[in-house]
Amino acid sequence: MPPIRLDARFLRNPEAVYREFASSEPVRQVIMPDGVPGWLVTGYAEAKALLDDRRVSKDAGRALGLFPDGTAKLYATPLAVQMLNSDPPDHSRPRRLVSKAFTARMVANLRPRIEQIADELLDAITERKTVDLVEAYAFPLPISVISELLGVPQQDRARLRDWGRAMTSGAPQSVANRVSSEVADYFRALAAAKRAAPAEDMLSALVQVMNGGDRLSEDELVSTAYLLMVAGHETTTNLIGNSVLALLRNPAQMTRLREDPTSMPAAVEEFLRFNGPLHIATLRFTVDRVPVGGVEIPPGQFVMVSLLAANRDPSRFTDPLSLDLDRSAVGHLAFGHGIHYCVGAPLARLEAETALSRLLERFGTIHLDVSADDLRWRSSTLHGLRELPVRVER
Repeated sequence: MPPIRLDARFLRNPEAVYREFASSEPVRQVIMPDGVPGWLVTGYAEAKALLDDRRVSKDAGRALGLFPDGTAKLYATPLAVQMLNSDPPDHSRPRRLVSKAFTARMVANLRPRIEQIADELLDAITERKTVDLVEAYAFPLPISVISELLGVPQQDRARLRDWGRAMTSGAPQSVANRVSSEVADYFRALAAAKRAAPAEDMLSALVQVMNGGDRLSEDELVSTAYLLMVAGHETTTNLIGNSVLALLRNPAQMTRLREDPTSMPAAVEEFLRFNGPLHIATLRFTVDRVPVGGVEIPPGQFVMVSLLAANRDPSRFTDPLSLDLDRSAVGHLAFGHGIHYCVGAPLARLEAETALSRLLERFGTIHLDVSADDLRWRSSTLHGLRELPVRVER
């Protein structure tokens, strides 16, 4: 069977495309909208297995030769050389060092500041009544949190947003190269400042952290800071926006959550399952023959694991197309699985719980200000809204 050619609609509205696929084919050959060939994985069991299969590599350097000309983009920049795009043992070292700095205590200590940031943003929304909730709330909250966590000065945060969007929106290779250079120069200078005058922030901790005498190299420090910057705000912005939209389209579920605010942590797990912030898992390719889902993927092939589709697999979750805040969504794959499970998952959960709780506490009425069909989604392997116009009342 020839590969299925996917167009731009697959990135903007993946759910509609998945409805057209035969559910009996959890793994199929495709050509992505940017011309990259590979295998799309939509079944839950198959996705979970491949996310932790050592025959599937994440080594960005080795992957470069597999890309058609002009499509490598982000993976052809120095910032691609980091723990997310590497295999053991290269992955294990920086992961251990980052984990020593990114502790559960550090995340827990952020709760009061996250609540304060949320309240300040909601104060501004209260004065406006009609607002784009992505621009006014879902984006500035996580960018403020990750900036403070890394120790990025206030005046530099707008640049972080521009860099992050440029690097995750399919920009031309020339733009990716330029932005990569700017990001590297910025974090190299910031790390030098933290080394000279350490502060109570994560970049200072990463500069100093050691494991048996081992430290992050200068290049590892820069690429890790970039990874934490992008992963720390792009995906959480999508999670907050997607969660609010899910509630707006399911008012009974919103009422149920208002009546029992203590259920918010479990609700966030269902939001992650139902409409998570990442469509396709990050770079993966086979280094050996891999039998999966009734097919055999040859070596040297890209593997596109759809976290959205896997989390809506009816063989794993009953009535998966429905938002059900009483469901146990334990086991969803929104944060990945295996050794590359998202190191920032506790922070993302805390930010989403705080953002949604504070929003529902502040406003008794929240309505979409446009038709749901008119909402625009980002054309990216990330999965998030470009904007979310709402009307609010206290």
